[in-house]
Amino acid sequence: MGRIMAIDYGVRRTGLAVTDPERIIAGSLATVETQKLMDYLKDYFDREVVDTIVVGEAKHMDNTPSESMQYIEPFVKQLAKIFPDKQIARIDERFTSKIAFQTMIDGGLGRKKRSNKALIDSISATLILQNYMQLTANNN
Repeated sequence: MGRIMAIDYGVRRTGLAVTDPERIIAGSLATVETQKLMDYLKDYFDREVVDTIVVGEAKHMDNTPSESMQYIEPFVKQLAKIFPDKQIARIDERFTSKIAFQTMIDGGLGRKKRSNKALIDSISATLILQNYMQLTANNN
């Protein structure tokens, strides 16, 4: 059984999180410039076994797709084409950035560190992964 990776896709930066090999713990992996993302993923998949990729779905409060989906959908299609051996799952990512920011405050991070957008993206990816793990555990 391979790891599960979560992707919080952004136009400039993309946050990544991954489970341990036993799929017990979700942890932040990296924040990567989106233009370098596919190269990063290829390299990572050469080193680590990943079975499932979870991509956040950006939605409005009324459950309609947000403007970000115009970038996310082509990315997901490209993922499926380049990595046909990976299962791709989608999960609602509403509020992950706000929760990530609040987590930073609750963790005592100073104002300067909280303004680090890369850190927010990485924490958001971890939240997406944790939500996916909870949902799939509840369905088993």
